[in-house]
Amino acid sequence: MLKMIRVPSLAAVVLMATAAMMVPHATQAQGTASPPATQPATSQPAAPAAPSATSEAPASKAASGTPTTEIVDNPYGLEALWKGGDIVARITLGILAVMSMGSWYIIITKVYEQFRMNAQARAAEKSFWRAPTVRQGAEGLKRSSPFRFIAESGLEASTTHTGLLGNVDLNTWITMSIQRAIDNVQSRTQDGLAFLATVGSTAPFVGLFGTVWGIYHALTAIGIAGQASIDKVAGPVGEALIMTAFGLAVAVPAVLGYNWLVRRNKSAMDRVRGFGADLHAVLLSAPTKTVAVAAAKA
Repeated sequence: MLKMIRVPSLAAVVLMATAAMMVPHATQAQGTASPPATQPATSQPAAPAAPSATSEAPASKAASGTPTTEIVDNPYGLEALWKGGDIVARITLGILAVMSMGSWYIIITKVYEQFRMNAQARAAEKSFWRAPTVRQGAEGLKRSSPFRFIAESGLEASTTHTGLLGNVDLNTWITMSIQRAIDNVQSRTQDGLAFLATVGSTAPFVGLFGTVWGIYHALTAIGIAGQASIDKVAGPVGEALIMTAFGLAVAVPAVLGYNWLVRRNKSAMDRVRGFGADLHAVLLSAPTKTVAVAAAKA
């Protein structure tokens, strides 16, 4: 009985000893297997690191201040209108361009002529009436001065009052001669104004013709394509609008320039008429002395 009890107890001791020896190995195995379980936890924060690096790159480029511009050609601009337009559209643009250049040339030249005419009027008021005779006063003015032309016309009327013209009253004859000279000066001041009036009245209709022609091309493009898409209509309609804008851009300066120049001509001609009236009075005040002096100079 004692032997039987000892044997099982000895076997139990041996089993316990082997179990105790196996427990450290199990815990060691669990310790070595645990890192793979924790490794994803450590690798998860590293994944968003790449986007942060890539997000810093645009920020650094934006901070550097280097602008990035893209050049895009306008398919519906003036260059496209000239290249894509037919012969009718080009002729219409050419007519509008000629009208515009002619209008600005006339406006600039007429302003210069009016400025010079006003300067000549001031010179005539200062020097002409201080001269001892009309002939000397006329010679003191410039050859291109309209006031010298009027004075010489009055002197010529005084010297040619002979023969059949002698039957006409001297007052009437000198008045007619001075008035003719004034009318000649006025006609020269109005040179080019008819062109401005023509451009101001016809340029909008020329642009309207280009508009109608552009709409016709738009309808043709729609009929060929079989559908009213924006890419088929944008070009011709754009041409039509540009033609309308050109017509107005040519007509408006011509009309404004015409009205402004007419008003300035009126102011200048008032001085010319005043000079002619004073000259008429001087020539009639001493006709004998004037005719003698003019005959001696001739």
